Amino acid sequence: MTDTATAGALWNQALAQVREEQAKRAVDAERQRVATDAEAIRDRCRTLTGFIRDAWHVLEPDTPYVHGWYIDAIAEHLEAVTRGEIPRLAINIPPAHAKSLITSVLWPAWEWGPVAATSRRWLTTSWNEKYVKRDCRKMRDLVESEWYRALWPVELIRAAELSFENSARGAREGVAFSGLTSGRGDRLVIDDPHSTEQAESPADRARTCRIFLESAPLRINDVQKSAIVVIMQRLHSNDVCGVIETRDLDYVRLILPLEFEPARRCQTCIGFQDPRTYDGELLFPERFPRAQVDQIKATMGSFAAAGQLQQRPVPREGGMFKREWFADKFIDAAPQGVVWVRHWDLAATKRSAIETTGARTAGVKMGRAPDGSIIVGDLKTAAEEGHRVRQLIKTVAETDGVGVEISLPQDPGQAGKAQASDYIAMLAGWNVHARPETGDKETRAEPFAAQCEGGNVYLLRGAWNSDWLDEVALFPGGPRKDVVDACSGAFGRLIKPVERNMEFAAPKFFTGD
Repeated sequence: MTDTATAGALWNQALAQVREEQAKRAVDAERQRVATDAEAIRDRCRTLTGFIRDAWHVLEPDTPYVHGWYIDAIAEHLEAVTRGEIPRLAINIPPAHAKSLITSVLWPAWEWGPVAATSRRWLTTSWNEKYVKRDCRKMRDLVESEWYRALWPVELIRAAELSFENSARGAREGVAFSGLTSGRGDRLVIDDPHSTEQAESPADRARTCRIFLESAPLRINDVQKSAIVVIMQRLHSNDVCGVIETRDLDYVRLILPLEFEPARRCQTCIGFQDPRTYDGELLFPERFPRAQVDQIKATMGSFAAAGQLQQRPVPREGGMFKREWFADKFIDAAPQGVVWVRHWDLAATKRSAIETTGARTAGVKMGRAPDGSIIVGDLKTAAEEGHRVRQLIKTVAETDGVGVEISLPQDPGQAGKAQASDYIAMLAGWNVHARPETGDKETRAEPFAAQCEGGNVYLLRGAWNSDWLDEVALFPGGPRKDVVDACSGAFGRLIKPVERNMEFAAPKFFTGD
């Protein structure tokens, strides 16, 4: 070895020793800091937000912590789960907002440590096993760190790639969502059950939703005390959170779009309200400023941005119907001389245990004013069948009064004719019509959509407006089509002559149009 090489080797050895000594001193300094400030740290970590702030440096030593108000919102809802106030929680938030780190890593470590729920058992899952392993490893690293053990000495007695257990018999187990058929926990965390590719496949999407409906409820230890938390970006109107919505499952919904939409301001049962004040206000401008958000949206395209960023998996402008068409079409009262009809779109049966987007019965009241404009006056919906539907239609008819014509679809065949005759007999005294439907739902909706686009349709202001707009704007890509079908039927009844040989009606009140 030459003198130069020897000198270089000695220099590298000395440099390594210096770095080793610097690292040792840093560890000692951190140990001393924690020992000195232990009570203050524990006090700050009584809240989950405080724990996130203080523990961040252990998990992300090279990434400075940047706080956003949305972190407080997520933490407050997870704390409510910890207190037993929210047994089912679904959070929708854009990607790259530390949702997995907060929910699958820091929250369980917080319960084991500051909350002293060391015996609590966790089952975590995601669409891909590699992400389950990643978060399992991160939590294990945090719990075994000197910082954590100096404050909350939790001893691990078993540690594997997808699971570990502490001396109090608390445990964390991870599994890919497709394999969610074993294991149980006091907490089930479902973090992104769909991938972006799988969500576009009807078969894959339906399979994931079936697992959520059939397996997830069985993977908790106590159906009364255990909790299920779903956290995900929206990828399709029929994804897992779409199922939660359309089946009216008892989940608290925390929805945090990247850009604020005042009409969709999120409010929850614990008193949370999205604090943003103006349309388009950003969720986390400290990390995602306007220029970057606009670039991301342009790259993703409107459909992907609507779901993944806005948590509204359809472009804001809508599909066949555009929201902007109705922006200035709200009226407080209908003019005199309006001819009213209420058309019912009937759901034949209740949803089965495995159906994810079953239809409802929907009744839309629509009128034609003397100037030819169309007024949508009311919406009634119910996920019922049989005698409950009959009772709903009768009750609404009594509220509407005999001046409002009742229009019903007639299914083909003798059974459809018998049902139509039954409803007409039940509604003796009203102007009732039952008529077969032709064409698919989209084709039937086109004439009404044309009137909406032309600015000829107005909405009577009411509590139902938001639900009506949401469903109409999703059509035909949304999970429900019953409201649009009811609109199509009502509009058709208002403007088209009725062929007598295709219609059942109460003879006393048949108008002969």
